Amino acid sequence: MHSSKLWLDRSLAAQAVVVFALGTGITALLRQGSHPLVWVVQAALYTAVTIGFLAVQRRRAGRVTGKDPRGVAELNRRIRRREVPSAPEEREAMRRLVADQLGKLERAGRWLPYWLGFMGLVVIGMLVLGAVSGSLLLPLVFTVAMAGFCYGIFLMRRHTLGQYRHMRSALEDPS
Repeated sequence: MHSSKLWLDRSLAAQAVVVFALGTGITALLRQGSHPLVWVVQAALYTAVTIGFLAVQRRRAGRVTGKDPRGVAELNRRIRRREVPSAPEEREAMRRLVADQLGKLERAGRWLPYWLGFMGLVVIGMLVLGAVSGSLLLPLVFTVAMAGFCYGIFLMRRHTLGQYRHMRSALEDPS
């Protein structure tokens, strides 16, 4: 299990395989009347967009840290495990990565109230449409799912901020 998790963490090709498999399965569930070739083509499109986005992110993080994409993946793994490198060049690369990611998270936090407001408007719109149509079951299920989704986003954001802040303070400590 450890080797497959490490492979998924480091390899863009492994991530592409997972995205393609999930994309094919989800497309097959949502478009059951379509030809299976349509499922594969749509999954390939989803995979190309997702992997393109990931590659751009990795390249940007590589420029920030001065590492190759595998080195960035290794730094991210060490951050998740709260491992502080002992080599000075590794510490400096990790410090730059942590500062960059923490800055992005803090800048994105300014948009959080607007995002929540938009999600609230979507939920209110669904409830109004449900009340007008006479069926409130689906809008209520959607409301609960949206509340759970927003709560999950908050938890992940708080956890990630905690990891980066901990690593920033650990890297600033000279020992």
